Amino acid sequence: MTKGEQNLLLLESLIPKNEKFYVWCYDPSGKFIATSCPERERELLDRAFRIFGGMDKARDFVASGACSRPLVIGSPLGMQWALTLESERGEPLLFVVGPVFYTVPIESHVRLALRPFTHRPENARWANELCRHLPELPVMSYAVFTRYLLMVHNTLTAQQLGLDALDEAGAQDGQITVDSVGERDRNKVYLSERAMLQMVRNGDINYHSALQNSSMLSPGVPVQGQDPLRQAKTSVIVFTTLVSRAAMEGGLSPEIAYALGDSYIQSVENCRDSGELSALAAAMYHDFIYRVHHLRANPDYSHAVQKCCDYIELSLERKIRTSDLAALVGYTEYYLTEKFKKETGFSVSNYIRFARLERAKVLLETTDLSVREISEQLAFNTVNYFIQCFRETVGLTPAQYRKKAR
Repeated sequence: MTKGEQNLLLLESLIPKNEKFYVWCYDPSGKFIATSCPERERELLDRAFRIFGGMDKARDFVASGACSRPLVIGSPLGMQWALTLESERGEPLLFVVGPVFYTVPIESHVRLALRPFTHRPENARWANELCRHLPELPVMSYAVFTRYLLMVHNTLTAQQLGLDALDEAGAQDGQITVDSVGERDRNKVYLSERAMLQMVRNGDINYHSALQNSSMLSPGVPVQGQDPLRQAKTSVIVFTTLVSRAAMEGGLSPEIAYALGDSYIQSVENCRDSGELSALAAAMYHDFIYRVHHLRANPDYSHAVQKCCDYIELSLERKIRTSDLAALVGYTEYYLTEKFKKETGFSVSNYIRFARLERAKVLLETTDLSVREISEQLAFNTVNYFIQCFRETVGLTPAQYRKKAR
């Protein structure tokens, strides 16, 4: 038994028996080694991966050397795969997770998207067979897929990556596809959208949880059409338009915001599959937020103090010690506290508390988290202390503020 086959057996034991979730193993040249996919679909799905350019992207992934994080790739059909590498000893092995659809595929849409790939008779036969098997192919939400993906990646690499790894890799927020089935809680979607856009207005670089929450609630604009890629592009274009407007409200000049938005929308039109679209949407959101963030940064702050402020903003969910900040910038605690107070007008502890209360306002306005949950999420010692600090600063209790904001 090869090493790849041994790893597949281990992964199969971790995945529930009733879950349609396939893992494939290839050598670096693209030679098939083993898979957990049933025999009746094996050749069909292996060929889909190759015809849609998955193997070419996998070779690029291996060659790039950027294999410490998994990579999600897509296709014009809305089929998604993910790539990860196991290279602990000897020759690296490529593991492919998928394919999955995020929503139930509609056969007429799939056939339309397959047309460019069916000029050769053998491909036409393969396309018909693929459409015949559509009801048997895995369908799961993006949130479920990424959790399984990270389980596979962490098992193979002994890493402990969390969902934020996919955010940074550009694979999460851009997975905007057509919501063809089911009902959505429109109020929660609206609140989630408000949170995402408020992050842009504030230039809030700690945006990953809001982005993750939004992607779980809504897969994008629920338009109906015959081209899955076109529908996904429509969602990203709408998303880009909203983000560019929010950036202007945050202080970015219209000249820059409009030009930047137009550039990203043109890039959306040039995308060839949903994998490229995912990375582009993530880059766009990140770009606008950081432009507003740099714009709103106080020009009178030294580099060290600004670095501490950024660290605080990114660390509101955990305990922040002055010693950690001092080590970050290479100062003694005493020197940092004096310098920080002189430049910002706040002590380090008061600045941290103020930043947490500002985040609490956003959570109260845009989520259904309880006051206790918000208090715990923002690392306040007790819920009573959180309420006391909030009332002293804002003039209202958290519950009163939420009622007024809503």
